[in-house]
Amino acid sequence: MTAVREQGERADAAKNRARVLAAAAELFRDRPAETVTMEDIARAAGVGKGTLYRRYPSREAIAVALLDDHERALQEQLIAGPPPLGPGAPPAERLATFYRAVTDLLEQHGHLALAGETGARRFGTGAYGFWRAHVGSLLTAAGIAEGRAALVDLLLAPLAPELYRYQRDAGLSSRQIADGLTVLAERVLA
Repeated sequence: MTAVREQGERADAAKNRARVLAAAAELFRDRPAETVTMEDIARAAGVGKGTLYRRYPSREAIAVALLDDHERALQEQLIAGPPPLGPGAPPAERLATFYRAVTDLLEQHGHLALAGETGARRFGTGAYGFWRAHVGSLLTAAGIAEGRAALVDLLLAPLAPELYRYQRDAGLSSRQIADGLTVLAERVLA
């Protein structure tokens, strides 16, 4: 939620964007995502609905924008961070560490993922495309070619925000979920 101006963005537009994101972050943190409306966000940000809709067509788009910084930080670690999250560790260890990192992300920002990255919307996000490429590269590094196209999405399925929330609500801790995903990573890629 930085107030960094996008290239060519007017100062008032940058200010409005920052206000919208701050207000939405607070609303999504305090209430279930499905109860937050665009009108609620506009009112809390002190902007008109037209101003809000010009930049964000839906509350899901706002949630994705809020989640974007957190997902980008993780992407940077996957590309250039130290092993085992970054390059240099065996594929099974990297996948297990990736699972732990995403469960941490969901633990901290799952309310945003539930607001913007559920159902079919999840597959259209840039983050999901990046996760697919990452998991695909780990499968390739592990020498798994047969069924690779299906395995990529199957290995990402346990990270769906709805499933994570369901498991947490059922009493599993974040660590228990990550431990189960570690077993999955080791069995598939080891």
